[in-house]
Amino acid sequence: HLQLVESGGGLVQPGGSLTLSCAASGFTLDYYAIGWFRQAPGKEREGVACISSGGTTNYANFVKGRFTIYRDNAQNTAYLQMNNLEPKDTAVYYCNAKLGSYDYWGQGSQDTVSE
Repeated sequence: HLQLVESGGGLVQPGGSLTLSCAASGFTLDYYAIGWFRQAPGKEREGVACISSGGTTNYANFVKGRFTIYRDNAQNTAYLQMNNLEPKDTAVYYCNAKLGSYDYWGQGSQDTVSE
């Protein structure tokens, strides 16, 4: 069964940190580009960060300097390290793996930043 399984989300106070994991099952992530997206209530899904198969990263301006995307091909897993979280970061976060016409999404992880 080919899927991405997310973990690591939850509730955190402003200024806190969370690390999201995105583990591939049934296929190998090595050659896939990985992206993290988020969708806040009442808003459209937006891109947060991405990493190519070769390790090149790109970030949305609103997370630069706070979030880090990385991958561990040996673990067949990608990660999103989120630091200095703000209430406006509250959203459902999704990981995506794409290679040509192959396109997989994680189930989504609710992350809430609140006092």
